Amino acid sequence: MSEVVKEFNDYRTKMNNKILADNNKVIKRIFNLDTNAFAAGALDVKTKELLGLVASLVLRCDDCVKYHLESCYNEGLSKEQVIETLSIGNLIGGTIVIPHLRKAYEYWDALEAQS
Repeated sequence: MSEVVKEFNDYRTKMNNKILADNNKVIKRIFNLDTNAFAAGALDVKTKELLGLVASLVLRCDDCVKYHLESCYNEGLSKEQVIETLSIGNLIGGTIVIPHLRKAYEYWDALEAQS
């Protein structure tokens, strides 16, 4: 696993465990809602992850972008599909999104480097 990808996942896991250990009902419900929202339903998981990726890019949440990029990668989406999705996010978000687009490309490269 790429060191960048490993560091992100290790930190995310550590902090999620710490947050959930406090047993706050509202936070647990938000985490559960997030998990269930991205499960297959009327839309398949791949489509939902692409939607999450666009929303994350437009909102300029680099951690969210990384999470959805990795989910897209694990779902078997191609680089072309991901890049096209990122292009829509960039169109909707405008030029302020470009620094986050750079980070997205960098993280996708790290995901591909694992193979």
